[in-house]
Formats: sequence, C-alpha cells, structure tokens
Amino acid sequence: MRRPELDYILNTMLDSQPEVSDLLFTVDKPFQVESFGDLKPVASDPPIEKLTPFQTEMIALNLIGDNQWHIEDLLRRGSCDSSYSLQDKARFRVNIFSQRSHYSIVCRKLNTSIPTLDSLHLPEIIKLIPQEKTGLVLVTGATGSGKSTTLAAVLNEVNRSKPVHIITLEDPVEYIHPHVKATFNQRELGTDFDSFASGLRASLRQAPKVILVGEMRDRETVSIALSAAETGHLVLSTLHTIDAGQTINRILGMFEIEEQEQIRARLADTLRWVVSQRLVPKIGGGRHALLEVMGSNLRTQESIRLGESEGKSFYEIIEASQPFGWRTFDFSCLEAYEQGKIAEETALLYCTKRGQVMRGIDNMKKSRGETTTDIGSLRMKAGTEPKSSAPPIPVTLKLK
Repeated sequence: MRRPELDYILNTMLDSQPEVSDLLFTVDKPFQVESFGDLKPVASDPPIEKLTPFQTEMIALNLIGDNQWHIEDLLRRGSCDSSYSLQDKARFRVNIFSQRSHYSIVCRKLNTSIPTLDSLHLPEIIKLIPQEKTGLVLVTGATGSGKSTTLAAVLNEVNRSKPVHIITLEDPVEYIHPHVKATFNQRELGTDFDSFASGLRASLRQAPKVILVGEMRDRETVSIALSAAETGHLVLSTLHTIDAGQTINRILGMFEIEEQEQIRARLADTLRWVVSQRLVPKIGGGRHALLEVMGSNLRTQESIRLGESEGKSFYEIIEASQPFGWRTFDFSCLEAYEQGKIAEETALLYCTKRGQVMRGIDNMKKSRGETTTDIGSLRMKAGTEPKSSAPPIPVTLKLK
C-alpha cells in the first residue's frame, strides 16, 4: 500500500458520515467510523468486508512512516501514538496497538480551525482562566470529552491578548496555533522530547510564561509542574478524572504518605482552576458539553490542605460558590435540561447526585404545568364497593 492509496481510504471514510470523530481499523471488521458516538461501517471500492492482519499492518506502517521512535515503541510496548496529516483536509491523532498478535488502529480526527471560547459556548467564568498570570489549571474528563479543545480555546485567547512565550508539550500536537501576539513553540512527544517530565524540565530553561502539558501521567511530571507554577509560570494540563474532588485525590495519590502533607500545601497555593467535562447526547443530534468548574478560595485551599470533611466537601464548596459562576455537574445538567438541550434521561444519567437533579427537574415541570408522575386519579375498582347484608338500624336520640 502506498500513501496515495491510504489517503484515498481516509478521504472515503471521512466523507461517509456527518461529524466523523474517529476512524477504526480492526482485523475481521470492515472500515468503521464513529459518528455522533456510534460506530458505522464504511463501504469501499473494491469492497472489503473484513480487514486482514496484513492490511491493518500495512496501514499502520504507512501511518507511522519512517519514525523509528514510534516503531520501537510499538514493538517494545505494544502500542504507540503518532499524528498524520491528510493534505489540507484533516489531521489525525493516531494510536496503533497490538491485540491477539494483530494490529488495530484508531485515528481521532483533529479540528484544523482553532476554537474560541465563544464558539464553544462555554460558561462565562472560563474566560477568567486566560487572565491568570501564574498557577496551575487542570482540565479533566474521560478520553474524548473535549479537554484538548477547551485548552486550545484558552491558549487562543492568550495568543490574541498577550505578547508572551508559550510552550506546549503534546502527544501528539493537535491544534497548530499561529503566531498572533504570543510566540508559540509546540513540541511533540516521541519527535521532540522523550517524556513529559523531561520536556517539562527542559521548558523551564526556555523562558516561557505559559506551559501546556498534554497530560499529568506520573508523580515526576506533577512535581515539576508544581515547581513551574510556584516559580511564576502558568501551567495548563489534563487528567483523566471525573470531577474536581477526584482530581485532587488523584494528584495526592501519586505521592507517598509522608510526602502528601507537603504536596497538599503546594497544591493549595498553586491550584487556580479545575474544569471537569462530560460530553453528552444532545436533543436533535450532536453532543453537548457539561462542565463542573471549581476555582480557588479560602475554603478550597483549606480542604486541599486538611482534606474533605462534613460540610467541607469540594461538591459543597462549589455549590456554595454558584453565585460567583462556579458550577457542579448537577447544576449544568439542570441548566441544559431547562434550555431544552438534553433529555431528562440524559440529565439523570450524567449527573452526580441523582435525587437532587430529579427534584430540580420536577420543580421545572411543575412551573410549566406539566405532570411529574404517571399516577393518575385514584379510583376503586368496579365491583369492590362494600356491601351490607342487613338494612341499616335507625337510631333515635332522646333528650333528657
């Protein structure tokens, strides 16, 4: 297989469905794309009903090209990450992995246009993040929840407003940022540096004001990121956690017990924002981003230093700060439901506290005059009325 043939296949797959997010190549399956969260087969010419191990291996080698780092990574560790450009049409984040001694491939389509905070329709409070000068900002969520897109929008805002040096450490580089007011240097894992820890350590000698770390994967990366935030840098990164509270616990869990007191103090001083994301099905098709946003104040700093306690959980702290723009996932679910963006079932599936969201939805229904229960008026079943076998006995009252 030659590169023009691979490009033809990729073009065919992209054009087969609207809003294609991922391209999949698996042995014994046809070409597949993910559209709106569902996998769909792709017809090809000539038709391929089942990919063979040889075909997936040839596709993998063409996607890797002559990068020896990725080839060694694939052979030694069983998987590798790379990127691939389809001329000017699309860019892909590629993961190649071994399964049952065969190779499978997942290509995540990357947007070529840089998103803005307004185009993503994110809450207004997110616009405070690009204004930060120093500290640590974490965007968390499951794979494919839009973390990289949110961070790209934040960097785009910095790029348009500040003449600063920005270094990104990515796996791989997803959005190619132009030089506007800021100066960008974007480095790719496996091509420009060998690990996030070493790349981050080197970046401290490259005079950046803003550092993007693709992912906090280990304690060494977290420790260097905290040091960078303490020394006057704004550090942006991601974690695979489901909410703000779990994010704090995940970071602390990377360190030994005897180190945690010091890490708690450092984290309390440097953490500025935690933004957690969940992409949920939208009414009418597409997906909608639900956000949980926690900032830094005296209560969050105290809970990070001393740990959560009754009345001082991160959920309760965020809930109490909703007038200032902070939000829980439950608040985002109710807001999206009220605006008609998501269905009731979706809100209950992706919320944090189901009972609280159910009460909120019931209150909305009552205010609209809708029924909140399927139980109608209660009536006795026909033929079950009580019957008396004797006539009633008259009672006469005598007054003295």
